[in-house]
Amino acid sequence: MTEYTPKAVVTAGTGGIGLETALGLARRGWDLTLVGRAPERGKAAVARVDEAAGRGAGRFVGADLSSLAATRLLGERLAGEGGLDLLVNNVGGMWTERRESPEGVELSIVLNHLSPYVLTGTLTDALAEAAPSRIVNVTSSAVAAAQAVFEEAEPPGPHYGLAATGRAKLAHLAHTVELAERLRPRGVSVFAVDPGAAATDNAARMTVDILPPALRPHWEEIRKGVSAPVAAAATGPLAAATDPALDGRTGLVIGPGGAVDGTLLAYVTPGLTEAVRVWTAGLMAAAGQAS
Repeated sequence: MTEYTPKAVVTAGTGGIGLETALGLARRGWDLTLVGRAPERGKAAVARVDEAAGRGAGRFVGADLSSLAATRLLGERLAGEGGLDLLVNNVGGMWTERRESPEGVELSIVLNHLSPYVLTGTLTDALAEAAPSRIVNVTSSAVAAAQAVFEEAEPPGPHYGLAATGRAKLAHLAHTVELAERLRPRGVSVFAVDPGAAATDNAARMTVDILPPALRPHWEEIRKGVSAPVAAAATGPLAAATDPALDGRTGLVIGPGGAVDGTLLAYVTPGLTEAVRVWTAGLMAAAGQAS
């Protein structure tokens, strides 16, 4: 009898926390699809995954997740391959100035919320087919600094760094909570993970301009705090993906050490969840994408 090999998709899986998560899964016997934009990075990442697994366990699939249309095409392609045991939505981004996606939506909102929203939606049936399965959405402590304002198509306020990313991450955390309840009957568990502050390539490129003015005097202290090894930051995502203690559970936030941590859930209320649902539907319609 052939032994079953579980399958996982990891977005932004060619470097940083995504790659370290993929390496951990490879060592545990998983097959990995690494999603990214750069073929050369993808080739190098697959080589590391194969080495970690001791076999040909990885593949690279190129996609620009800043485009909602491209994200949907990616999801449809992967869904056509059948059951999926795990989806790790690791993609995200932070910029010092406002940027737009090809569909005209503010880019922080796209990469931190709408892109994983679309990909998850297209892969839901594949995940249910392989149930019990899991979705892992990477979040951030930036949620705590977010303005919970979702009455307008694009929330008011400055669209820089931490402020924009925090709003988008809060939106996706609210969506995660709602999705967990919706998919519970189908055997798909949904978790959010705060991996903590790690010394990734993106972190190395950060400047003081990502911070709101009130926090800029503390820049050096904050920058020094972003120093955890990237491999250590994969502890949370790996726990959410594989910990048997989470079997049958859903709608939880996993902290940097891999344990359940309800701190960020305190920012999600039923009213916020409904506001995010309506706001998301409006953004998708404006972008020419059906929810």
